[in-house]
Amino acid sequence: MSHAEDHEGTRRDFLYYATAGAGAVTAGAAIWPLVDQMNPSADVQALSSIRVDVSGLDAGTQLTVKWLGKPVFIRRRTPEEIEAARAVDPADLPDNAARNENLGEADGADENRSMDEAGEWLVQIGVCTHLGCVPLNNAGDYVLDSGVGGWFCPCHGSHYDTSGRIRKGPAPENLPIPVAEFVDETTIKLG
Repeated sequence: MSHAEDHEGTRRDFLYYATAGAGAVTAGAAIWPLVDQMNPSADVQALSSIRVDVSGLDAGTQLTVKWLGKPVFIRRRTPEEIEAARAVDPADLPDNAARNENLGEADGADENRSMDEAGEWLVQIGVCTHLGCVPLNNAGDYVLDSGVGGWFCPCHGSHYDTSGRIRKGPAPENLPIPVAEFVDETTIKLG
């Protein structure tokens, strides 16, 4: 093999590698927009976690916020509401699951649904588990004598108690509890 033939092989190899490299870059440039469009949009990413100021919420009142396109009920319960919710035996519930994303598997006892040990704070997704309607606050068969507590979905007659558990009607499950935590004394972080 002469010196000239050895040079020729090196040039040919260079052309192969250069062509393959250019092809890989072109393929990547063509495929990247297709892959990138599958990422969540900026507005969805911004809403994946929100902070809610609850400093103005008095006992017996509720704040409804929109999170990930769904209403979330943030309720500061009265001692009467807490007592009524804790008096219920979980075995008597149509749905005996807490449905609390913060806990995982747990029974439907009020202690497993409220945010704090005292049971004052209840945060739940406000979508009826029957057909996706939004239940009314302080309505239905589980409103206490003081006029507070409970939720009622008038579309098909689902009644939820002071802990957001289904008690009567066609809804198959309790109102779900989203991932939530207190970041300070007056701010709840959802997501």
